[in-house]
Amino acid sequence: MTQTPRIDCLQYANWSEKVFRQMRQGGVHGVHVTIAYHENFREMVLNIEQWNRWFEQYPDLIFMGRTGDDVRLAQQTNRTAIFFGFQNPSPIEDDFGLIEICHTLGARFMQLTYNNQSLLATGCYEDDDTGVTRFGKQAIAEMNRVGLVIDMSHSAERSTLEAIDLSARPIAITHANPHWWHAALRNKSDEVLKALTRSGGMLGFSLYPHHLKDGTSCNVESFCTMIAEAAERYGVEHLGLGSDLCQDQPDSIVTWMRNGRWSRATDFGEGTASAPGFPQQPDWFRDNRDFGNISDGLVQAGFSPEEVAAIMGGNWLCFYDEAFTAQGT
Repeated sequence: MTQTPRIDCLQYANWSEKVFRQMRQGGVHGVHVTIAYHENFREMVLNIEQWNRWFEQYPDLIFMGRTGDDVRLAQQTNRTAIFFGFQNPSPIEDDFGLIEICHTLGARFMQLTYNNQSLLATGCYEDDDTGVTRFGKQAIAEMNRVGLVIDMSHSAERSTLEAIDLSARPIAITHANPHWWHAALRNKSDEVLKALTRSGGMLGFSLYPHHLKDGTSCNVESFCTMIAEAAERYGVEHLGLGSDLCQDQPDSIVTWMRNGRWSRATDFGEGTASAPGFPQQPDWFRDNRDFGNISDGLVQAGFSPEEVAAIMGGNWLCFYDEAFTAQGT
């Protein structure tokens, strides 16, 4: 019987051979990578070109993933399937037709917002959450049709609840934690997580220190106890990992992530006015080689081997199988 895969449903590392080899050392079979924060369509295509060069350069380590079966292929060939995603809808610009084209190019996740108001919905740092826009409603229907997953990780409360309700297919929050565990603005309310999981959606737990209780000092016991409580509230079958690992990135990248082109002022975000740079990762999760610490922690938190396997990747694989293909195929 094939072992259940390990899947991380969000990373934005400074990609290199070292990182790709660490994925293999950590037994990670699928990774959702960010290929757009504020890029327009053409700039996003340039990022795909760079990934194509990496796929050509390191074929023994990584390859492009498009379906759940590619995760299985990664297991069989001891490699990592890379799935593309956008943290902002900027690559579709104001062109409805680009949604299908982006999916054809390999995109499998798209956030409707990244902190700010977008043409589709409201981000979590806006004062006024006006919900999903007219364009957003059309975009959700088209994303459902082609198999591009709606991701509301950086979206505001009303917009997230509306997206869950409007979508005919389960959506994802790929990288966030419950607000009841740590009251970061980016973490999600109990109401949102109940609505998400009741509709069949997935939550990926984040290991980005600003999302963790006690930040960098958070220990693995606290993190896994939080997952255990989430499993009691929402069901273990809706839970996975989305580490938000930004390994080896210079602090200047934070400015790009948060400011983009919309602001000249420093947008600290994450409630960290005194720390605009990347925070240090907890010592038990510094890179892809450390996923075993989480699985061990889940065992200590009382999960069965089957439940650990589901959280570490099995649940995301089931979601990928259903979410990435066009409706009716």
